[in-house]
This record gives sequence, C-alpha cells and structure tokens, in this order.
Amino acid sequence: MKPKAIQSIKNWATEDRPREKMLEKGREALSDAELIAILIGSGNNDESAVDLSRHILKDANDNLILLSQMSINELMCYKGIGEAKAISIAAALELGRRRRFSETAQQPHIQNSKDAFEYFYMRISDISHEQFWVLLLNSNNKVIKMAKVSDGGVNGTTADPKRIFKIALENNATGMMLCHNHPSGNVLPSDHDKVLTRNLVNGGKLLEIKILDHIIVGIDKYFSFADSGLL
Repeated sequence: MKPKAIQSIKNWATEDRPREKMLEKGREALSDAELIAILIGSGNNDESAVDLSRHILKDANDNLILLSQMSINELMCYKGIGEAKAISIAAALELGRRRRFSETAQQPHIQNSKDAFEYFYMRISDISHEQFWVLLLNSNNKVIKMAKVSDGGVNGTTADPKRIFKIALENNATGMMLCHNHPSGNVLPSDHDKVLTRNLVNGGKLLEIKILDHIIVGIDKYFSFADSGLL
C-alpha cells in the first residue's frame, strides 16, 4: 500500500497555516508547535513543519524548559533540522528566557521565596548540571548583586562557605538568598544541602549577614528552606 503523502503547509486552509493564523488571530492563538514551525519554515519528506515541531516537542515532554536544554547538535539529529534551524530554535528560546529575566529585574526588592525563585529561575532553569548561586541584598531586601559561586556535575556541586561570605562582604550585603538547581527535577533537599545551609546560617550570624532562604530550583518548581521551616 502506497504511503499517504504529507500535505505541505502551503496546501492547508489559510486559517490553519501558522503565519496566516498569527496575522489573523494573534500570536496567543498559536500552539507551541505552530510557533516553532514558523521558526523552522519547513519540515522533511515525512513531516510538515508543524508535525516535525510536534515530534521535537514530544521528545521534550512538551516542556519548553526541557527543549531549551537541548544542544544544537541534539536538535540537528532530527530529519529536516540543520544547523541554521537548530540555531533559530535555540535563539528564540534564549530570547524568551532573557525577556522573563528583564521583567523580573524591574522588581528590585525580594519579599518572599517566589520573588527569589523568579530571579534564580532565569539563570539556571535550563542548565543541565548543578550550579550554586547567591543573591545579595541590602538592609531593605533590595538586590545588590547576583553571583555564581560554583559549577558542578549532573548530581551535585560544592559551595565553599569562605567564598560565599567573601562575595557578601565585598558587596556590603546584609542579607543573602542561596540557590542551587537540581537538573533531575526533584527539588527535595539532600542531607548535604541541609548541613551546608545550617553551616551558612550559623556563619552568617557571626558576620551579621542573614541567610534569608535557600532555594532549590527544579524544572518548573522550587523548594524553599524558609517556607519549609528549615532555617
């Protein structure tokens, strides 16, 4: 039996074509796959641009964060995705990440764990290995600086308390938010996370630098030591 031919987007009804649909109904009306289809422009011999985009998204569990973690080479493994198309996808996702960070940066005060999560999330949500960051605050909980303390592997990272407090003292911080990511998506703290946090809290008391929270960032959620009563 002869396989059914893939219908080109050009042959779709006008209202179903991604570009025309965006012009007529607005960008909010398009699915993630349709937006990606606009970026790549064409599919392959077996899939239309939209079908190929759905295929890629399915492999990323329909999660744009997981998609953003895919490398250029990983995207190029899909039939019909060359270097230029892979770069277009990666660039669009990076612009989205920067846009969200710009919006967050307009809110200079940290009032709760969600505010801290939003700041950290933009930096490390799509990193495939663990990183440890600190958010330095003044006495009014206004952000002074955000700094990366260390890089680690897939399953862990080390954070040197001496380096953490050196950064805080150099920037005259009176408060500090700690953060590291769990690329696995599991945001529950390990015993090591708890011991490190406790040591930093005690060290901060001696230096009059308050550790306000420790945020563990997952793929689309977070854990707060402060909210969980662990500080």
